[in-house]
Amino acid sequence: MTELILPAHNFTYDGAVINIFHANKGQGLPRHDHKYAHATFCSAGSVVIKKEGKSVTVDKLAQPIDLVADQWHEIEALEDGTVFVNVFSETKR
Repeated sequence: MTELILPAHNFTYDGAVINIFHANKGQGLPRHDHKYAHATFCSAGSVVIKKEGKSVTVDKLAQPIDLVADQWHEIEALEDGTVFVNVFSETKR
């Protein structure tokens, strides 16, 4: 089970919310969903993103992953020192 962590950094830029997470292996965001879509990318280490019937490993070389609104997903660090970022806007759908 993924150990929940909070963002190390959080800020808003021109309406977009940016959450930057610093995670060790097994940490991240357990299964959840929300009313807005968001993009997730990894800038160090790697994560596995699981969503309805799919699982993908993402590292710094991967394209950002689009996680659609109202669909469950989870993000888990696969190694210590992982940094991943979620970018979203709660006001746009």
